[in-house]
Amino acid sequence: MAKEIAVKIKLQAPGGQATPAPPIGPALGQHGVNIGQFVSQFNERTRELNGTTVPVVISVFSDKSFTFEVKSPPAAVLLKQAAEVAKGSGIPNKEKVGTVTAEQVRKIAQTKFNDLNAYDLDQAEKIIRGTARSMGVDVID
Repeated sequence: MAKEIAVKIKLQAPGGQATPAPPIGPALGQHGVNIGQFVSQFNERTRELNGTTVPVVISVFSDKSFTFEVKSPPAAVLLKQAAEVAKGSGIPNKEKVGTVTAEQVRKIAQTKFNDLNAYDLDQAEKIIRGTARSMGVDVID
């Protein structure tokens, strides 16, 4: 018989560099999960991401065991890396903070495709372009 899921926890943590400090420790501790075990497994699985923020969905079962699924990094994080900027613009319609090429947008769309609500790569690109626009990052064709 399958285990019964008690709760699902959604967090964002730096890949390969997670620690038991907040937000991970308190979120898992209140559900009785072994924090050290989660941190070591997460860091092992995300070692190649080297500090890039990644979302993770943790399924905690009624016997306090857990499984987790690592998602692709948020589009905003990937766009900031591609444009080489620290953060997005506070007023994106007036103040532009950087630029990315259409090729970089396509590459980000390919990376994010499984986590996006899109049927094909062209639609995924439109989603990424919209995120770039809302961050104040121009896309150069």
